[in-house]
Amino acid sequence: MPRRLAVWAATLALTSAVAAALPSEIEHALRDSTYVYIQSERKSHQLGKPAEIWFFYDGTAVYVGTRPTSWRVRRIKAGRRRAHIAVGKPDGPAFDATGELVHDAAIEQRLLEAYAKKYPEGWTRFADSFREGFKTGDRVLVRYTPK
Repeated sequence: MPRRLAVWAATLALTSAVAAALPSEIEHALRDSTYVYIQSERKSHQLGKPAEIWFFYDGTAVYVGTRPTSWRVRRIKAGRRRAHIAVGKPDGPAFDATGELVHDAAIEQRLLEAYAKKYPEGWTRFADSFREGFKTGDRVLVRYTPK
């Protein structure tokens, strides 16, 4: 029984640490904002120009669906995973993150559902492109985990 309690306590501590990774101001902005502005790391190690993009936030990470030819994806593939994310506007509340490509059909589906609700005006134009793109590889899922 004490071992089970120790495992439970460790899990709770880890979950709390993840949930507390971002200040409440940023948490609220991620839940309420339409866009994030992502800057990814160039070869020079400087951050690129902020790119406005649709996003899905699951409470622990920011996800975007993007083309594999985008600079953000090309930089991640080259090992430059550092990113800076501003929320709501280019000079909005911001945090540093680590980007990675993920292949997870469940998260892709959650992103599609979130986009349909969050972006109703534009979603009808892009829904098929995203849905098919994830299947064919014309779109990839990028996860940005706060540092």
